[in-house]
Amino acid sequence: MEESKRLVHCAKLDKDLPGLSKPPFSSELGEKIYNSISEEAWQDWCKNYQLNIINEYRLNLSYKVDYERLLKEMCLFLNVNY
Repeated sequence: MEESKRLVHCAKLDKDLPGLSKPPFSSELGEKIYNSISEEAWQDWCKNYQLNIINEYRLNLSYKVDYERLLKEMCLFLNVNY
């Protein structure tokens, strides 16, 4: 028997959808995303937008300021407060 998916009210898509199976980060932000973002919205960010942001702003994620910029853009995209 397949385990039923956990539902969240997605802050990005504004509807109840299956949530992530675990937080994407081990931080308060990761918990916020886990509790308020659907798997669908997270995959949209990961597959369609994240790399575009990195390339558009020429971010080097080894620099803290660039990593923070990516997190800010992610939060704007997902409608999550950072």
